[in-house]
Amino acid sequence: MSTVLFVCLQNAGRSQMSSALFERAAHGEHRALSAGTAPADHVHPEVVEVMRELHIDLSDRKPQLLTRDLAEQADVVVTMGCGDQCPFIPGKRYIDWELADPSGQPVEAVRATRDEIATRVEALLNELKTA
Repeated sequence: MSTVLFVCLQNAGRSQMSSALFERAAHGEHRALSAGTAPADHVHPEVVEVMRELHIDLSDRKPQLLTRDLAEQADVVVTMGCGDQCPFIPGKRYIDWELADPSGQPVEAVRATRDEIATRVEALLNELKTA
């Protein structure tokens, strides 16, 4: 079982969607964590809305701060827009996903980001199966 940590700035959009989609697609074979370098107070409403379309409820999730301890739990760290603020832990595999920040975006744009994340999550899970 691998642990994947999804990291973005506020842990209120991309990383939350990634974590939830990964958890669902992994069927308990792998574990997902998510965090942000400057966490928001809550998950963005537009993110909650588009995830509900997939019957995933993020309304009760609380963004959390990325800590070194949290990063050390991960086998793979997927970063999304946090740049140099993400801690580097030797021995971890790092992947950077360039994805638009969904904050304040129209639902259609957030939906497109969600669907791109779903595609990348499937590819990552396939890599983990063959690793």
